[in-house]
Amino acid sequence: MHIIYGFDSVPKISHAVATVGSYDGVHSGHKVLIEQVIAYAKRRGGESVVVTFEPHPRITLGKAEGLKLLTTLEEKALLLERLGVDYMVVIPFDIAFSRLSHEEFIEKYLIGKLGIEELIVGYNHHFGHNKSGDYNYLTSQQPNLAVTQIEQQRVESAKVSSTVIRTTIENGDIRSAIHLLGHTYIIIGESNEHGIFTTDRYKLLPADGEYTAIVNGTERSITICNGAIYTNAKSQKVVIEL
Repeated sequence: MHIIYGFDSVPKISHAVATVGSYDGVHSGHKVLIEQVIAYAKRRGGESVVVTFEPHPRITLGKAEGLKLLTTLEEKALLLERLGVDYMVVIPFDIAFSRLSHEEFIEKYLIGKLGIEELIVGYNHHFGHNKSGDYNYLTSQQPNLAVTQIEQQRVESAKVSSTVIRTTIENGDIRSAIHLLGHTYIIIGESNEHGIFTTDRYKLLPADGEYTAIVNGTERSITICNGAIYTNAKSQKVVIEL
């Protein structure tokens, strides 16, 4: 998967089909939508694109109190690559970008810079300054852009959302979290003499306790306590899958 930061060095993407969002957790609901992006791109003989943001918009907008992320940018990239996405475009979400109108975002950046031919959106998708753009705008004001809307997903009658999944992880209910995520819960950290720590202070760790995990490809027991992870991993970079 190609990772592109910003719009200044975007290569020519063939018949691009895209989706836009934070996609925190890349959970099973996101997966349905992203798989549609990949399928529609293949149908066009083109390439799939996920446009996401760094940092999370709430951080830039001063609304980060209580924010807990299911995935860091590196973890998100790993999950998108596993799904088979061709490009991840990372938008530096600063104040200037947050003030873009929805018209400018679509016309100047998605169509003008990325050459998007088709956009796949979720059931509650909004974009642009004050979230003023939506599915109705796309279908009525952008006749040259094909748009498909995906309905909200459920797993055995439970709504799938990042908020619900965060609650299960905070409670240490990893089994339920995995069920809703549709994949293992990934933590990428760095190891030192004091333990393993994530590089993003907003990353959500499970409740303190002992867990069985895959650590750099090997099953191990880990202990989470006070924001640190303890196990006998020897490498500096550690990939943990619960």
